[in-house]
Amino acid sequence: MSFEPLIPDGDLRVQRRMIALIDRLAPHDGSTDAALEGVRFMRVSTTVPRCPVLYEPSIVIVCQGRKVGYVGERTFVYDERQYLVLSVPLPFECETYTAPHGPFLAISVRIDLGVIAELAMLLEETHGAAASEPDSICSTPLGAPLADAVLRLLETLQSPHDTRVLGPSIMREIGYRVLTGEQGDAIRAALGQRHHFGRIAKALRRIHLNLGGEHSIDALAAEAGMSAAVFHTHFRSVTGTSPMQYVKATRLHNARLVMVQEGVSAGAAAARVGYASASQFSREFKRMFGRSPGDEVRWVQANGLVVNGEPAEIN
Repeated sequence: MSFEPLIPDGDLRVQRRMIALIDRLAPHDGSTDAALEGVRFMRVSTTVPRCPVLYEPSIVIVCQGRKVGYVGERTFVYDERQYLVLSVPLPFECETYTAPHGPFLAISVRIDLGVIAELAMLLEETHGAAASEPDSICSTPLGAPLADAVLRLLETLQSPHDTRVLGPSIMREIGYRVLTGEQGDAIRAALGQRHHFGRIAKALRRIHLNLGGEHSIDALAAEAGMSAAVFHTHFRSVTGTSPMQYVKATRLHNARLVMVQEGVSAGAAAARVGYASASQFSREFKRMFGRSPGDEVRWVQANGLVVNGEPAEIN
């Protein structure tokens, strides 16, 4: 397979510099938190077959290799030419491919909704309503302005002093570039309440803020200001799944995370995310991940997907 340049005009300098910096900042396989909150590096040295993942609202810029994502009937690729934008927290499935000449390398930047809301207000006069239905997850071409900002962020992260002083302003610039890019409408819609997309995003935030609590269709629909039937329809259009399937997938992903990160038992992880029955948790966990909770933890660790106790694919 061939890999085209990161920057449309063929400037390989930016791509090569990004690869070198991430290689230095994340020398081991897995997911590595940067010194700046909200920034994470991903490194994978072997192809990872299709498996469930859960990402928070973020952008993912791949500098080497590629990923193929699946949501419902949709398929999307994010690689050296296209970056991923998630405007809401979303469970989906993906495959990870290394490059012929090296490991998969990427940087993930969390979308700070507070900063985005402030920027959206400043841009309100120049941006009207969304021209089409917003996407909750989408890959979009990586332009030179955003690539340049990400490169400067990577260079800044080489120095603790630069990170503290310059990092937040570059993160803000990255938010601006995303907001004014092709997927900016989806980010704005997730913040607002006029469009059904924003109302569903509000219900998703309720789920994540109280994952172990009760989440009935009626309660979530009330949070979104919709009838149960309308809520169900719009929820599926945004997330690609039903409300209860979303709650279940999110609970299972978070249980997987705490088992690997904290070494807790399957029963303790199940209780933490709202399962009353450990046996039901184990059945549903195996149905999603293809392995029992204990086998999954051992598989993640044996395949080098853990760095500092954090699974590489849980973002």
